[in-house]
Amino acid sequence: MSFIKQLRAETAADHDRVDMLYGRFALDRAADYRNILIAHAAALPAVEAALGVADDLPAWRPRTALIAQDLAALGVAMPVPAAFAAPDDASRWGALYVIEGSRLGGTLLARSVPAGLPSAYLAASHQPGEWRALLAALEARAAVAGEAWRQRVLAGARACFGLYAAVVGREDRPDA
Repeated sequence: MSFIKQLRAETAADHDRVDMLYGRFALDRAADYRNILIAHAAALPAVEAALGVADDLPAWRPRTALIAQDLAALGVAMPVPAAFAAPDDASRWGALYVIEGSRLGGTLLARSVPAGLPSAYLAASHQPGEWRALLAALEARAAVAGEAWRQRVLAGARACFGLYAAVVGREDRPDA
């Protein structure tokens, strides 16, 4: 089994949990959309900060400024970022896999955002080939890095999914 297939399989329950938690929000309702953005804005900057200290990740484009732009357009300040630890490069690869997968999903969700609501964050799609390049880099690195590295990638992905699950509900307490 490829490492990407293993990563998807072993984090499927984490992904499903996050989808279930966010599934209670309807993107076509302004208040719900605002709440999704607030929750994501509590998680994404913390993950991106952790990724910013890595020196071995493939190229990626931060989206914190885009979510801040969308919230500002809604008259909402950025929430205090949640705590997130990615203690080593392998765990940061796992976190990158999650937020870039979120970018992929966000592109699909952006279609449900009503006209008139800001959607720079969700609409920030991958450039042609970016997602495939990330998966190929992850697969190639896993092939030479060993089982301990792969397990830390899995742990990083699970921690990132856990962070997104933990921040649901912060929309009622943006400074929590």
